[in-house]
Amino acid sequence: MRLLGLDVGEKTIGVAVSDAMGWTAQGVSVIRRTSRAKDFAALQDLVEEYQVKKFIVGLPRRTDGSFGPETDKIHEFGKELEREFKLPVEYWDERFSTVAAERVLLEGDVSRAKRRQVIDKVAATLILQAYLDRKQ
Repeated sequence: MRLLGLDVGEKTIGVAVSDAMGWTAQGVSVIRRTSRAKDFAALQDLVEEYQVKKFIVGLPRRTDGSFGPETDKIHEFGKELEREFKLPVEYWDERFSTVAAERVLLEGDVSRAKRRQVIDKVAATLILQAYLDRKQ
């Protein structure tokens, strides 16, 4: 069963997909957000291409573990995903995923311009991989 991991932001959605066995995650794209219809059309293409059965959505939390106003936006986005795609949505703590993604890219000596293009995809990969590791 393939899962689609999402790092949902105001301007972009980082996307990762699991392998068919649910062991590994790999980044597949960054969706530049323009409108709900276009965002969901791009997600629909990925759901069909990878035969996705569930979404794993990064849930923002503060460093103390509490939830902020961003959490409500993500929950609303998750509800829209469930309504639109008729697939289950699970949330996964995304604290420090962007920081970790930045570190991975810096260690890989990726240029600043390239980092900006792929950081959300890497963050989505880290979120999904953490979910997969915990479920095994």
